[in-house]
Amino acid sequence: MDRRKFFRNGSLFTLGATVAAPFKTTTGLLDFDTTGKNKKAKNIIFLVSDGMSSGTLNMADLYLSRKTGKGSNWLQLYRDNRVARALMDTASASSIVTDSAAASSSWGGGARVNNGSLNVGPKGEKHLPIWQKFKKAGKMAGCVTTVPITHATPAGFCVNSDSRNAMPQIAEDYLELGFDVMMGGGNNYFDAAKRKDKKDLYAAYKAKGWQVVRSRNEMMQAEAGKKILGVFADEGMPYSLDRKSNNETEKKVPTLAEMAKKAIDQMKGHKNGFVLQVEAGKVDWGAHANDLGALLYDQLAFDEAVKTAMDFAEKDGETLVIITTDHGNANPGIIYGKEANDNFDNLQNFTQTNEWVLNEIKPDFTVAKVKEIIKYANAHTVTDEQAKFILGHYTGDLDKEDGLYNYKKLPFKAFAEMQKEYTSVGWISMDHSADYVELAMFGPGSDLLKPFVKNTDLHYLMLQAAEVENKF
Repeated sequence: MDRRKFFRNGSLFTLGATVAAPFKTTTGLLDFDTTGKNKKAKNIIFLVSDGMSSGTLNMADLYLSRKTGKGSNWLQLYRDNRVARALMDTASASSIVTDSAAASSSWGGGARVNNGSLNVGPKGEKHLPIWQKFKKAGKMAGCVTTVPITHATPAGFCVNSDSRNAMPQIAEDYLELGFDVMMGGGNNYFDAAKRKDKKDLYAAYKAKGWQVVRSRNEMMQAEAGKKILGVFADEGMPYSLDRKSNNETEKKVPTLAEMAKKAIDQMKGHKNGFVLQVEAGKVDWGAHANDLGALLYDQLAFDEAVKTAMDFAEKDGETLVIITTDHGNANPGIIYGKEANDNFDNLQNFTQTNEWVLNEIKPDFTVAKVKEIIKYANAHTVTDEQAKFILGHYTGDLDKEDGLYNYKKLPFKAFAEMQKEYTSVGWISMDHSADYVELAMFGPGSDLLKPFVKNTDLHYLMLQAAEVENKF
């Protein structure tokens, strides 16, 4: 199909609509370059490091550069000038600071929606999610993530819902919509023993021909070309750093790169191609907790998934790879000081996340025991006074901390402040930010990218790159 003709015929006429300002609808047309010579994208792999501030990307590259002499796979694409690169605005319809549901919906439905909703506009209008459009066009479609597969980012590509919290229903929606690969956490939304309505969704998926896999080994042995539902944790999957330190978990739980490769292998033989979303969802959770080990090592795991996608795309020649994030979160960064180099290098010796540390500490622990636990996890310990302060959050001497995903009200912020002394990493908050974010593209369709885009533009760019009419 001639791209100029495709563009003129109106499939992209709404490109830029509802995106020029975060609070009102506008009309107009974003003038992507349609004269590029790239062939159409048979496949699309959309990689999202959820909640990745630019400081997170920067720290991952510096960490690898100092440890191995080679930077991250993502930044190496920039150094080698192998990708188109842009900044992207991330606002939702209700705020300049988006949540993950509205952010994913901007890509999924091509329109900005209020925070908390999935492809349902402020007036109740429903926008057909892009993975459904590609399914209607004959492609296979799937998502893999390190958080529940029913969570906001994968759901934004797949379903319409008034609330991102309707995860039990989203699990049922996936089955009805007939996607091909869904892997991540989220057992609580599929298991009859965990669901309030006692529906056995595993049985329902099996009845419709899905393979249900619950471990890394089962995933690896899954039959090629057959639908896969992979669920590897009750909620989010373990952080990469904690996974690495536990042989049993390492054998049972796949990495994001392994899930991505399996998904690609399952769908790559399809005659009409495939679309796949790959999300490092727990980068966002680590940022919300100011949990440096959790954040950094999950970003490194995402970087391995980038390599997996790029290795396939370079050999295949018909795959558009999109690498980005949906919004910033907590804006971590390395702080100036004469010990900054050595302090940041201490991260190479971390063995556990703050989540692990703070769950290990109990109210009856001594100050010495608290210091011992931290020493094991960080290869560095805190002072007696700092250990006593942490214990105060368990014994009731101090107020417990709030925060998203901090259900046990553990002292994440207090501990992160202490770690700054021996990591030289600081944080501005424990929540999302309105930063413009990094966006990179490789392969057919990457010629369409301009230096600055709105998040909704990616919906129409994907359709144009794959030459799929926006008629559904």
